[in-house]
Amino acid sequence: MKSRKLSRTRRRAAILGAAATSVVAGVALLPNWSAGASVVDDPTVDAKTKATFQRLADAVFTDRTDALVAGGQKNGKKPLTDGFSGDVRMSSGQARKEDAALSSLDRRKERLAKLGEKYSKGSTTVTLDATSVKGRKAKVAVTETTTLTYQKVRGDEPNTTGFQAHHELTFTADRNGDWQLTAVRDTDEGYLAVNQPAEPTVEPMTAATPTATTAATTTPSAPKASTTYPGPADAKNFTASGLDYQAMAAYAKQYWSSYNTAYPDFNGAGAGGDCTNFVSQALKAGGWKHVPGYVYDYTKWFGNADIQSDSFVGVNEWSWFAQNSKRTTSLANVYQLDVGDVLQVDFDKDGSKDHTMIVTSRSQGVPYVTYHSTNTYSRSVASIIASYPTAAYYAYRT
Repeated sequence: MKSRKLSRTRRRAAILGAAATSVVAGVALLPNWSAGASVVDDPTVDAKTKATFQRLADAVFTDRTDALVAGGQKNGKKPLTDGFSGDVRMSSGQARKEDAALSSLDRRKERLAKLGEKYSKGSTTVTLDATSVKGRKAKVAVTETTTLTYQKVRGDEPNTTGFQAHHELTFTADRNGDWQLTAVRDTDEGYLAVNQPAEPTVEPMTAATPTATTAATTTPSAPKASTTYPGPADAKNFTASGLDYQAMAAYAKQYWSSYNTAYPDFNGAGAGGDCTNFVSQALKAGGWKHVPGYVYDYTKWFGNADIQSDSFVGVNEWSWFAQNSKRTTSLANVYQLDVGDVLQVDFDKDGSKDHTMIVTSRSQGVPYVTYHSTNTYSRSVASIIASYPTAAYYAYRT
């Protein structure tokens, strides 16, 4: 969740309902039909057509997952989306965009291989959440669930990584009443799925607004961490702090997709998503104690169902609290991170951090993170870096 002045009105949203409520008007151009051409009346969308919408959506995201496993453009395999024609099919313009997406994921697969990461297989399923039809345009909200099995390159990797992502597909009817897929839009805040080719969206940097008495001391800048592998030795002492790091990891693994209803859910609610709120919950489960006080005071940290400090739910505010409180120290290299540590990313390097993740396992010097927005478990830091090589990274030892 980005830094921002928080609204005190907050709502709780169900994860699988987030995609349905995100169905909004999009932009897709109708075909430029010639004057006088015969055009059927506005078509209807029956159950069979909806089922075909779902199958085409499944094909789109399965093709993307396959590109990370076997190479979408280089293995000679025909994309699943090529098998659709007639009443529901891919438009030529969207087909070109998907070809570009698969090429991008091919390159990501190569970068991952250089970092010692490969996948032996992948599985993607898509469920249709809602369909909205207006005239000759249909908006289809879907939930994608993808699991990737790690190939045992290092030997003790987690078995799998996976995520849930929400998308909106736009179908436009041609003059014959046939539906063409003309746009695919990701509706999660962050664009952080491993098979997502687009760059993450970031909000404009906003200035912090601490009180006059604390302005000089409560917003310290964290040092950036190197992404060179392997990182220099910096073993974590798991007993000195008295915290339960395994409990932090267990909490994150339990609630990565099934949110804890004891806290508000900011995914899809605007203002940056649920990532820092989720990490704060995990830290609390492992022993971090509340520091009550004013919600905008970055030396305070607290959160429950009714009220949360900015430092509990905001990316930059959490960083300021973590440093003010001395509950964390900064690591020189992201590969020094271990279970219970925290990784933050500034995607556009504008000085304002955009995303927060918690380490839930480590294998042969590689940390694996779990996070919300997009809901993801056991994704390697190598994968994060391969996906966003130009970002700035911040590593915190808890």
